[in-house]
Amino acid sequence: MNRNLLIGLLAIAVPVAIWVNIKYHTPVDIQQKATALASAAPEMPWQPPDSNTIPGTPAGEQIRYGRDLIAHTSRYLGPKGTVAHISNGMNCQNCHLAAGTKPWGNNYSAVASTYPKYRERSGSIESIEKRVNDCFERSLNGKALDSNSREMQAIVAYMHWLGTGVAKGKKPLGSGINSLKNLNRPADQEKGKMVFIEKCQLCHGANGGGMRDTVTGIGYIYPPLWGTESYNIGAGLFRLSRMAGYVKDNMPFGASYSNTQLTDEQAWDVAAFINSQPHPHKDLSKDWPKKNTKPIDYPFGPYADSFSVQQHKYGPYDPIAKAAKKK
Repeated sequence: MNRNLLIGLLAIAVPVAIWVNIKYHTPVDIQQKATALASAAPEMPWQPPDSNTIPGTPAGEQIRYGRDLIAHTSRYLGPKGTVAHISNGMNCQNCHLAAGTKPWGNNYSAVASTYPKYRERSGSIESIEKRVNDCFERSLNGKALDSNSREMQAIVAYMHWLGTGVAKGKKPLGSGINSLKNLNRPADQEKGKMVFIEKCQLCHGANGGGMRDTVTGIGYIYPPLWGTESYNIGAGLFRLSRMAGYVKDNMPFGASYSNTQLTDEQAWDVAAFINSQPHPHKDLSKDWPKKNTKPIDYPFGPYADSFSVQQHKYGPYDPIAKAAKKK
């Protein structure tokens, strides 16, 4: 047989023989262990879809418009809005960072996968539209957007696009806001004031009023943290645990979950300082119709326990949580 032909045949036959041997003679337990190891690989934090995948179609244009509404809400729906005047001048992305795409930055990764859903705060099943309007009425201290409007449909389309690949009912790693370990003391407003002066004042101003966009004259580069143009007392970030977790993983500017700049205690304390400042009022009489479902850090009574409003607002929270478990 030709020597070169023999070498060629061996080059093909040997790898095939090895593959067959592994395929049919590797013990089942080794195969199972390999499968288990693969499935046990750590979950990676959610990342948004590539914006280049948004199609150049009417549906794609709707998604892009939704993204622009989140990033530049004030331009369209603020006090000088081109579509309507229904919000306080902040942008949705002032709270939902990078247009709702930053891991642990209050992102929208789990919106499409978990809504509609029952929420204890309203005591009802809520749609995405209802949840969006909660933000307009609370965080943007404004009025509800027409659920059938072009703007609402675009925002919902954008949130569905962001949820591409997220299974129904799934909350991917990095969704929403991280929860910090409770302090064993009340959060300290005075310590928080010092953190604010050192870490936050440069961007948000000594009076917490934020930094306006002086180039366009519309909205803010850095949003107000209190005062008449900030979020009202019904906003999620008015709860101390939500604000502390948000601050820890995202503030000051440049911080992230993997590169934090504050300790947990600093985050709790500065959250206490910020939320102790004046915020717009909202009627919350219909919130949390079942008192025993109120979060332990909900700062407004009545409660299903005997702990004070002060402790519910600033902590320590573990005694409240332990008492609730005994019931």
